[in-house]
Amino acid sequence: MAIAHSFVHPIVLCGGSGTRLWPLSRQSFPKQFTPLIDNKSLLLLTLERLKKINPKIMCVGAEEHRFYISQDLDRLNLHAAMLLEPCARNTAAAMALAALQFNPDDLLLFCPSDHHIPDHDAFHHMVQKAATAASNNQLVVFGVTPSLPSTAYGYIQKGIAKNDSSFEVVRFIEKPNQQNAEKLLLQGDALWNAGIFLVKQKILLEALMQHAPDILESCLDAHQKSITEAFESHQFVRPDGKAFEACRSQSIDYAVIEKMDNIVVCNFLGAWSDVGSWNAVAQLTPSDQDGNRVTGNAITYLSNDTYVHAQERLVVALGTSDLLIVDTPDAVLVASNKNAEDVKLLVEHLVLNNLTQATAHRKVARPWGWYDEVDWGDSFKVKRIGVNPMASLSLQKHHHRAEHWVVVKGVAEITNGDDVFVLNENQSTYIPKGEVHRLRNPSDKALEIIEIQTGSYLGEDDIVRLEDNYGRTE
Repeated sequence: MAIAHSFVHPIVLCGGSGTRLWPLSRQSFPKQFTPLIDNKSLLLLTLERLKKINPKIMCVGAEEHRFYISQDLDRLNLHAAMLLEPCARNTAAAMALAALQFNPDDLLLFCPSDHHIPDHDAFHHMVQKAATAASNNQLVVFGVTPSLPSTAYGYIQKGIAKNDSSFEVVRFIEKPNQQNAEKLLLQGDALWNAGIFLVKQKILLEALMQHAPDILESCLDAHQKSITEAFESHQFVRPDGKAFEACRSQSIDYAVIEKMDNIVVCNFLGAWSDVGSWNAVAQLTPSDQDGNRVTGNAITYLSNDTYVHAQERLVVALGTSDLLIVDTPDAVLVASNKNAEDVKLLVEHLVLNNLTQATAHRKVARPWGWYDEVDWGDSFKVKRIGVNPMASLSLQKHHHRAEHWVVVKGVAEITNGDDVFVLNENQSTYIPKGEVHRLRNPSDKALEIIEIQTGSYLGEDDIVRLEDNYGRTE
């Protein structure tokens, strides 16, 4: 029996730190939000793919990333619910929390936000087929036919075919070494585990109750004490923080799925990538005759099998072989492509050495736009600040610093104490320490200013918000 797409409820899992794509992806701005493909984020591409199945999408993500999620939803004019996790507790807890928002017979399609699946029609056809098996109380895992003996993915050994186009699952296989990966490829019955699941709400909750009752109990407690708020066209669901923090952290695969009996796999035949390393990113970029691949402002010369990602300044690779080069304003990665999977370990090393570049970018996104710290010293800091059309910073004041603002692009509406006035390009104002102030973009074009801070303390926590459009006042 064919299942209408409207019965399927897409749930996008937006968690994860994406450390394997450092320095572009960092804890404060993970890979699913970075513009990696055609100037679109992986989350945006995922939403584009899912909205044709059902435009009523739920996103599960961190509280600190809610405005990144909102921005991509707004670009597609999607009105979605956002389930905001107080802390990271892996996919078992995220999926349990999400499932508790639905009815027992709803079909839930869980999709990672950071995968690239360019063939939308093939994906929709796969969901249509999988829905038949899921409607018969099976949990459906999506598997991908391997194209090479990869050691970066887990595998699923499939068994006999069933009448609903699915296959029995013989076993799940951990990420293999190179020798075992080659054996699996020759074996012909092993699929890459794509981490996409389709299941009835009640089947998932029953499995959690049987195999991970402690996780379900913590999530149920957090769900029952949750708070739901509306913001513009979106709905924010905030589970209770204390209850959720008590939850055990484990992936859904280990906690539940690998222990289930009523589980099948559907073989997805379209192109798929989890974009899980710089080698995977490189494969998404066309190569020249020498195997070089370039994204952004870069040139290769007398080089072979070199990938260069350059955001702004010119990067030239001369006489290089088998390298990955990733340039950002405050950090550069130069690595052998054989060590692409070790970038995560590198980030752990940087964190242990207390390097801020390990987790945060110099350029920081905000719900109203962005700022970029371009220079700093003991008693001063210089920022470029961009404000989106019709957006506004909070009405605020600082205890320890004064600020000088110079408009370099667009029009700014300034609140400075009791005065409200407009500044155009090449005009400036001075905000004394302790003065109440606000910056607003009253136009439909981007606003950019240069801010020079002076004072004894210049930390981002020296801010008192009096009014705010984004719910950030005390």
